[in-house]
Amino acid sequence: MIISFTGDPGSGKSTLGKMLAEKLHFERYYIGQIRRDMAKKKGMTLAQYNEYGEKNPETDKEVDDYQKNLGETDDDFIIEGRTSWFLIPQSIKIYVSVDPKEGARRIFSEIQHENERNEGTKAVSIDDVIALNEQRKKSDDFRYKKYYGKDCFDHDNFDFVLDTTNLTIEEAFDKLCTFISLR
Repeated sequence: MIISFTGDPGSGKSTLGKMLAEKLHFERYYIGQIRRDMAKKKGMTLAQYNEYGEKNPETDKEVDDYQKNLGETDDDFIIEGRTSWFLIPQSIKIYVSVDPKEGARRIFSEIQHENERNEGTKAVSIDDVIALNEQRKKSDDFRYKKYYGKDCFDHDNFDFVLDTTNLTIEEAFDKLCTFISLR
């Protein structure tokens, strides 16, 4: 079983992916961190790297080829990435949504501590994070429509949509586990 996660910034998809991988004893792949590391190597923030990727498809192609290969050669893993759901079509496709303000609040809380997020150089308030998240989603939407003709934010592409806005992580995980056990 392969389970792919995508969703809104700050929705909890990474936390849920980690929790599910641990529960199922599955390997977990996190495409967002791979892209953040690639941005860092180029001396860019994630926002700058995404903007660069709008004209340079190799920023997406490398990680997308990696995901596609995983789906063709491995089984029993969790993968989190914007394009994972269509690059690994046999996966169970999960979209984790959140109200933009709540997602930004969660991210802002996280970046107040040492972390690897690399969101952008101007994330000094919740409003800044909201703006960076909007910019990120716009860039992602532009790139994936341009390169693949896919809308990674259309909930109709997914087997399960989980809105975590008013849920604790435990409540969200319970709903996710209930859905997975029904498969």
